[in-house]
This record gives sequence, C-alpha cells and structure tokens, in this order.
Amino acid sequence: MRNDDRSKLIRGLICVAVGLIIWFLPAPGDLEPVAMHLLGIFVATILGLILQPLPQGAVVITAVAVTAITGTLSIGDALNGFKDSTVWLIVTAFLFARGLIKTGLGRRISFMLVKRFGKSTLGLGYALALSDTVLAPATPSNTARAGGILFPIVRALCSSMGSEPGPTAKRVGQYLMYNSFQICCITSALFFTGVAPNSLIATLAKENFGYEITWLGWLWAALLPGVICIAILPRIYYKIFNPELKYSPEAPALAEKELAKMGPMSTAEKGMLAVFLLTLVLWATSQWTNLNATAIALLGVAILLVIGVLDWQDVLAEKGGWDALIWFGGLVGLATGLSKVGIIGWLASILETSLGGISSWFLAFILVVIAYTYSHYFIASMTAHATAFFVPLALVAISAGAPLEITVLVLGFFNSLNAVMTHYGTGPAPIYFGAGYIDQGTWWKWGFVTSLINLVVWLGAGSLWWKVIGLW
Repeated sequence: MRNDDRSKLIRGLICVAVGLIIWFLPAPGDLEPVAMHLLGIFVATILGLILQPLPQGAVVITAVAVTAITGTLSIGDALNGFKDSTVWLIVTAFLFARGLIKTGLGRRISFMLVKRFGKSTLGLGYALALSDTVLAPATPSNTARAGGILFPIVRALCSSMGSEPGPTAKRVGQYLMYNSFQICCITSALFFTGVAPNSLIATLAKENFGYEITWLGWLWAALLPGVICIAILPRIYYKIFNPELKYSPEAPALAEKELAKMGPMSTAEKGMLAVFLLTLVLWATSQWTNLNATAIALLGVAILLVIGVLDWQDVLAEKGGWDALIWFGGLVGLATGLSKVGIIGWLASILETSLGGISSWFLAFILVVIAYTYSHYFIASMTAHATAFFVPLALVAISAGAPLEITVLVLGFFNSLNAVMTHYGTGPAPIYFGAGYIDQGTWWKWGFVTSLINLVVWLGAGSLWWKVIGLW
C-alpha cells in the first residue's frame, strides 16, 4: 500500500472511530438515541471534510448514505438538502461564470477593471470590495451578489492576469478570491437587505422581544464597524496572501491593447450581458416582486441555453458546480436533521444554562456573541443558525441585563459575520472555495483569524459607536 493510500486509510478510520464513539454515547436529557446517532455521523462528516480521506463530495455522499441506510433519518430527510434553493443558486453561479468566460465578456470586463485599477493588486481588492458594498443594499441574497454577480468577474479577472488554481494561484487569485468572499460577509452584516436571514432576525426580534428593526436603524448601528472592516480587511489579506503581482504600471496599457484586439462586443457577449443585467435587476427588485433568487438565476441560465450562449455540454462539464451541489446539499440536509432530532435545541439550552448565572451584563453579552459566532462551525446555513440560536442566546444576554437594542442588533450582525470561518458557512463560501485557489486548511486558518478581527472591531469600536448613538 502506498504511503498516500495508507494515510487516507488512517484518516478515514479516525473519522469512523470518532463517529462510532459519539453514536454509542448515552443520549443526554430528553434526547432520543437517534439524536446521538446523527450527531456522530455529522461530527464524523465534518472531521472527514477536515482530514479528507476522500474528496469532500465522496465524504458527504457517504454520510448521507449511512444516515439513510441506518434509519437515522428517512431517505427523504437525508436528501432534503438537495432541494434547498441556496444549493441550486450555487450551481447557477458556476454556470454564470462559465458563460462569462466562454463568451469573453468576463475577459472584457476584467480588462476594463485592469485598465482602471490594474496598477495595483491592492487597488483591485478595494475595487471589488466597493462593488460588493454598492450592490449589497439592493441584493438580499449574498449568494446571488457574491456568487452570481462578483464571482464570475473575479474568476475571469484572475485568468486574464495569469493566475489559475495550482502553481499560479498566488499570483493574484488567492488574494482576490478570499478578499471578495470575506467582504461579502461584511456587507451582509452592514445592510439589513444585504442577506435574506436578516429579515428573519427582524421577525424573531419583533415576535419574541417586541423590538422592531428598521432598515436605517440597522445601517446606523452597523455603519462604523462595517466601514472599518471594509477599510482594513483588503489590506490585511494583501499582507497575508502576499500576491506575487503587486504593481504593474504597464498593465493598463496592456489591457487597453487587449480591448482593442477584442474589438466590438460579439453577439454572444451582448446576449450574456443582457441576461446578466436582467438577472441583476430581478435580484435587486426581488424584495418588491417577491421573486425567488434561485428562480431568477435558473431563468437566467435557461435564457442562456435558449439563445445559445451556453449549450448543454457546458452545463454537464461544470464539475465545480455539481461537486458543490453534492457536498453542500448533503451537508445542509444533515445540519437540518440535527435540528429535527433535537440536537440544536439541546445545545442551545446548554449554552443558555451555562451563561445564565453571569452577573455582569457586558461579560454575558460578550460570551453570548462568542458562543453565537463559533457555534456556526456546526451549521451550514445562516437561516438555520438564526432559527436555532437567536432567541435562546438573546434571552441569556437580556436576562443578565444587556440592553435589548444592542443584543438584538449585534446578534443580527454576527449572524452574517459568523460565516467567515468555514467553506460551508454560507452560500458564497463553497463557490469561492470551489474555485480551487485556496486549500481547506488555509481557508479555515484565516477564517478563524478573521472571526477574531471581527470580534475586536465590532465589539470594540462597535461598542463605543453604540454608546455614542445611544444604544446603551
């Protein structure tokens, strides 16, 4: 047996052993044994994604099969994640990226960006961050915004600058990909309409605490810490990833020459641009039309197929999208199952009990935010996280004396900020991770560091800001 095969076998056995240990542990409280069975499978799956004895899609599909064959979940519940609309929005994002690259429109857009900002890779990072910030108020789906709109441009920009997954990833790709994803999480927290679960937070706050969140009130509270993060994170990631291509004064001239070579837009480019803009407009107005973001994206892909910008072979060849569908969809199904069997509620009650006796409201508030943040390692959905943890943890902080306004709003902000850590914590994560520029260990390491930065900025500068505007 080769060393690599032996290593994979050992890693796989570790995952199985951990899962079996949890499987046979006695169920605590009122939980049924099936809850521990599913928790064992879920923990083994997460460990499998970390240790990678098999490709991540194979790990998750194995977990789904074990869950169904052992009767831990019904086959319908085990496959439930594959009908999740966000999962399919991820697939369409990959297809949009293929269309932009195939037609050359992405290349044209990227050269236009290089012409304007190409003297500095750092400038490109800020330009993409600004684009996300401008789009966020009118795009209540971070997957649509970061995955459907910005990811294809970032991907084409990387290609045009000679940076592909593998040996040339460090040229600019690692920096631009990671920076764009992380800024998306910040803009999701900055604007009430920056991501759909924010509206769920508002509903829970009104129904359970009688506090009504307004669009302007949300923005006003998030403004200073959000702007600070947008200002500092691109530079921090620039230092971390240290892109090989830093300054290129000849880049704008080269981009101008390449644009001249491309000539006028082709029919395919015009078709791609028209569908791109149509999709953007429908996404931006979905809060009034009530059109589903995934339905809009599927319509866009359908139009691209009808007018011949994409053909069916393009769809079949998009391996990254179908890989994301398997592993992310399966993971969402398992995470949803955890809530159904009571694990999430049990964990929330443990947190509530352990933090409920703290006398200092500020300390209790800080601990609640930390617990709310890092519990997202076990969740593959912002919506599921808010549903499971928002009310019980808000009750802990409020019962310790924390102001209602600051508790509700800050947990609302961190419902987006907690997604920075993993490659499955929110819809755009598997899109940017799936591009292949950053390995999983690097993604998790700097995701954890980013979570610490967010805690310092939002609870440090943010607390001072909230004092100034009268939230406490």
